[in-house]
Amino acid sequence: MPLPSPQILWNDLKMALSLLTRLPVPQADWSDADRSAAQAAWAYPVAGLVVAVLASVLAMSALWLGIPAPVAALILLASLVMSTGAMHEDGLADCADGFWGGWDKPRRLEIMKDSAIGTYGVLALILVTGVRWTLYTSLIANGAVWALLLAPIVSRAAMVHVMHALPHAREGGLSSKTGRPSRDVMLAALAIAAVAALLFSGLAALWVAAAAGLASLAVRSIARSKIEGQTGDVLGATQQMTEAAVLVALVAS
Repeated sequence: MPLPSPQILWNDLKMALSLLTRLPVPQADWSDADRSAAQAAWAYPVAGLVVAVLASVLAMSALWLGIPAPVAALILLASLVMSTGAMHEDGLADCADGFWGGWDKPRRLEIMKDSAIGTYGVLALILVTGVRWTLYTSLIANGAVWALLLAPIVSRAAMVHVMHALPHAREGGLSSKTGRPSRDVMLAALAIAAVAALLFSGLAALWVAAAAGLASLAVRSIARSKIEGQTGDVLGATQQMTEAAVLVALVAS
């Protein structure tokens, strides 16, 4: 597959940032009928790097000012949530409610579409956010600045993997409108994540890859079983679970 022009790659990045963040970015050109939004999915890990850099600068600045590591980690999490509009956290909560609150695919999808949050969703958010906060605290306390950047990058590459692997569970949602990335797009996203893992964590990249792979495969398997495909909520849950898994691998290694 020939490499797209720099103009197309730049537009892909703007599309990825527009879809995955609430950051003010230049307007992307969405009018190219021959190039769907899914083909910009290779840039999802780059979008993860952008939000991770912003959050890490805030967290490490707080630490430099004498603010304790737990509070710096809270600042980092708050930045990640605000820069993405909590869309991934919302997906995690919706999946928890729908997957375990419904008895069949139509009912599960109905619950996932409901803006209200239930017991399963609340518990999922508390547990996963608590794990992320604890592990980010450990990394910040040990001055592992590069490690702070890695989990948001790898977790967004995992989203592309699930987008490619599963069909759309419903028509008309954000994921359906975005489309399914090709195999080449998925491999490009995974390659970016792999390079980042090697640069930022060295030999620990093996543990990072294993953790990310297991987490994304687990979400993919559950989604296939529960709703026979993926939605935007499933992709958000993939990001959250993979980020937590990568953090576990980094702290453990």
